[in-house]
Amino acid sequence: MQRIGLLGGTFDPPHRGHLWLAEAARDQLMLDKVLFLPVGQPPHKPDREITAVSHRLTMLQQTIQNTPAFTLDTSDSDRPPPHTTCTLIPLIQQAYPQAKLWLIIGSDSLVDLPDWVEPDWIVQHCRLAVLPRPGVDIDWLALETAVPGVSQVVDMLEGPTLNISSTALREWVRRGHSLNYLVETAVIDYIRKNKLYSPSAESAGFGT
Repeated sequence: MQRIGLLGGTFDPPHRGHLWLAEAARDQLMLDKVLFLPVGQPPHKPDREITAVSHRLTMLQQTIQNTPAFTLDTSDSDRPPPHTTCTLIPLIQQAYPQAKLWLIIGSDSLVDLPDWVEPDWIVQHCRLAVLPRPGVDIDWLALETAVPGVSQVVDMLEGPTLNISSTALREWVRRGHSLNYLVETAVIDYIRKNKLYSPSAESAGFGT
């Protein structure tokens, strides 16, 4: 039976925090592969302007291209909204009918799980690989009350945390700072070439 991790997100832009989250799950849970699943329009960000999916797909492919166990999967970005996890998982199950699935998330997302669409269904159909995030405390009693059975399907990951967010990186670019060592070199070049995140991205502080 294949063991597959699912890492969804906007990836706007993808960064090394995403890579580490995927690698922590792959390594500790002995996953055969991790599917990176960029969302078209995240349901919890309806009013935020999202970078065109074509750009995000290219940057994500550039980010994961050197890791054979990491695969870009467009099941979510190719379909019409709403883009919810509970409607995405059946598509993955159809593509990998014999696989055991782990949804890879940070502890901040685990705390917010009761606010997701049909969280009870999600925990009945996949396990959760959870990496702790700084400053996030999990109230297991409250979480179990809101989503019965969730504590039985959580696999807590270990290791250092990289407190990087795509939101912070977009702001960092707008302020003219370098993204060196935060995102892959090919992604830095792509952001600069396509003037993403800042009208002056061409001359922003992308050190060499």
